[in-house]
Amino acid sequence: MQTSGTFSMGGTVSASGQTSAQAGLIKDTTTATFRQDVIAESAKQPVLVDFWAPWCGPCKQLTPVIEKVVKAAAGKVRLVKMNIDEHPEIAGQLGIQSIPAVIAFKNGQPADGFMGAVPESQIKSFIERLVGPIGAGSAADLVKAGDEALAAGDLAGAAETYAAALAHEPQNGPALAGLARVQLESGNLEQARRILETLPEAKRGEAAVAAVLAQIELAERAASLGDLAGLEQRIAADGNDHQARFDLAVALNAKGLRTEAADQLLEIIRRDRTWNEDGARKQLLQFFEAWGPTDEATAGARRKLSAYLFR
Repeated sequence: MQTSGTFSMGGTVSASGQTSAQAGLIKDTTTATFRQDVIAESAKQPVLVDFWAPWCGPCKQLTPVIEKVVKAAAGKVRLVKMNIDEHPEIAGQLGIQSIPAVIAFKNGQPADGFMGAVPESQIKSFIERLVGPIGAGSAADLVKAGDEALAAGDLAGAAETYAAALAHEPQNGPALAGLARVQLESGNLEQARRILETLPEAKRGEAAVAAVLAQIELAERAASLGDLAGLEQRIAADGNDHQARFDLAVALNAKGLRTEAADQLLEIIRRDRTWNEDGARKQLLQFFEAWGPTDEATAGARRKLSAYLFR
């Protein structure tokens, strides 16, 4: 293996047969993208670089094992794979003579490594030396980690972690709900609904699943509404145009303006509790289900609703 000064822009093919870079916890890299994928990324968390080649039998044995342990680490470490046949420069610079070889980078520098298709227990110990205990990687732990990644805006990392949870429990309701939320955040309403359709009917009543179903329904309805300006003009012209106020509440919720959305429905309730067969209160309850009982908007609107209902 010789060091070369030229950068190759060819595509990568992983030992597991994947032909495009994976977002999230596991991805392929090239000489040109190595600095961003590894050096820069390792400032956030350790990055393992798996140097491999298509002809390498032990590499094919190592790939599924190391991917499993990385997923179980639930975002504490990332895996980047480099095909040395197509991109020999980095491996040459690091003095790698045989593969598979795995080098861990922290803060832009090589920190540790191993060679060969080592067993899962050894890989786990290697990663724990870098990041501390990673636990058993139970489905519940992985779902929690996925929720944290999603809350932080890391959609790719959340999807990887929820998928790891489903590897433990293929019909885990909160994990499937999490994947649906990732699709929903990405604007893929149909895909979000299809994910939840794989659940048995009995599991659709679980809180996490019911919340996402409510979010999907609200998003679909919001997509059919006009812009906010038109609805606001109708309300300005007639404060008792409850349908316009109702539609505005749905549209505001779709934009993440939860308190404002609740206030519109509460105003309908204040003006006419019986409108549309108590439709404003029923819609507000659906908001609560979609937002969750601990959300600040839920708590605030629930207090106002009680004041209107029991005054």
